[in-house]
Amino acid sequence: MRPETERLTILHTNDIHSHFEMMSPLAAAITRQRTEAQDGIVLLFDIGDHMDRADAATEGTMGQANIDMINLTGYDAVTIGNNEGLTFSKEILTGVFAGIQCPVVCCNLVETATGNPPLWMKRHTILEREGVRIGVTGATAPFAPFYSLLGWDALEPEECLREECRLLTPQVDVLIILSHLGLPVDKLLAERLDGVHAILGGHTHHVLEQPLIIGGTAVCGAGKFGRYLGRLVFERGEENGLFRYVTGESFPVNPSLSESAVSDAAMLHLERGNEALSETVAITDRSLALDISGESPFANLLAQSVRRFTGTAFSLVNAGQLLGPLPKGEITAGMLHALCPSPINPCVMRLSGRDIRIALKQSLAAEFREKVIYGYGFRGERLGGLAVDGIKILYDPRAMPYDKNIAVFVDGQPLEDTREYSVGTIDMFTFRTGYESIGNGQDVLFLLPHFLRDLLRMELQRPGSLDECAQARWEPIIL
Repeated sequence: MRPETERLTILHTNDIHSHFEMMSPLAAAITRQRTEAQDGIVLLFDIGDHMDRADAATEGTMGQANIDMINLTGYDAVTIGNNEGLTFSKEILTGVFAGIQCPVVCCNLVETATGNPPLWMKRHTILEREGVRIGVTGATAPFAPFYSLLGWDALEPEECLREECRLLTPQVDVLIILSHLGLPVDKLLAERLDGVHAILGGHTHHVLEQPLIIGGTAVCGAGKFGRYLGRLVFERGEENGLFRYVTGESFPVNPSLSESAVSDAAMLHLERGNEALSETVAITDRSLALDISGESPFANLLAQSVRRFTGTAFSLVNAGQLLGPLPKGEITAGMLHALCPSPINPCVMRLSGRDIRIALKQSLAAEFREKVIYGYGFRGERLGGLAVDGIKILYDPRAMPYDKNIAVFVDGQPLEDTREYSVGTIDMFTFRTGYESIGNGQDVLFLLPHFLRDLLRMELQRPGSLDECAQARWEPIIL
């Protein structure tokens, strides 16, 4: 009978996105798996986007809450996703990852200044358990233009992974890749890289109830938000002594399960996060209504904040970035975080008058205003209409959808379709999501690390801003 130490169980999670309500059930499910494995080797990995600044505990603790959850759950190695790499500064990441108790592996992200990973990150690690050597490397989605603004070089992942596999293969019994690259890329990597036992995936939130076996590599994915736990089992062959894939699955996590140490820590961090966000940032003498399907003062204030911050002649931003009206009185950092949770950054681009006009016309159609958007940093529900500042739009509210004749004026002059304008807008549109014509912008300058709620905070503190946002930008006329 084969000894239990010849069996290797791999557990994996991905894209938890600070869903703290699932971290205790997930930890309990992991404990159960470890118990059932008895004396066999069990390793636990996370594939990135564990942190999400839309959550108060993550925002208020700058990610420390997530690190504590990782430590308490007992991960053996993790990689980072774009939510860690792009929504925190290098300095904050250095501080928060200083306390992690397992290796952080990522081979395609290096500091621009040194060409090397930071001290808290490794290109790979080798874990030795019961005489079995497990090589682990990782890679994250290479959003190079964004990373460059934060002092990182995001390298082409396949070549980086190929080099790490070349180094690790002769040294290890099992080779694992933690891939925050998405399922289409994972499939290609499985075809092109040799000696890889498993690619544990994330980023595209895919659930593979059973791994895809491609070229002898198990390609896996465990969904999002901690709702699933991935599990792989390998056994050492009696004849050749090599580990082979036996079985694998991603199974739902019962939300009623609980691990007391994790649940207690989650509650404590939520309290600390809310306390950190209790700072008063402004006091208003009026409430600002919100209507994401039409023009409203709070959405106008958001557009004002983008135009002021970007220094452009006018701005375009979807009202769906806001989740509710702004009340009168004391405004705290936590209130702005709750009302505008998306980790979305402002940007400047050159955009043709024609593309601007197309987006404005679409904004009048319910099909666009009511569109449900997932991903791209968006943490709202529906896209909403376009809020603007610095331009005036005359439109006929009786016109049929897609038959909207609008007149657009910039500084009192008609918008010219063939002219290019400098526009302040948001990075989400550059991915051609929502109002796709805005994605045609050229010479895009991303203004990281500021989020829209940071801009709202500055605009609320500017004298006269509340009077200005009450002024109409969209004027209905009867033709």
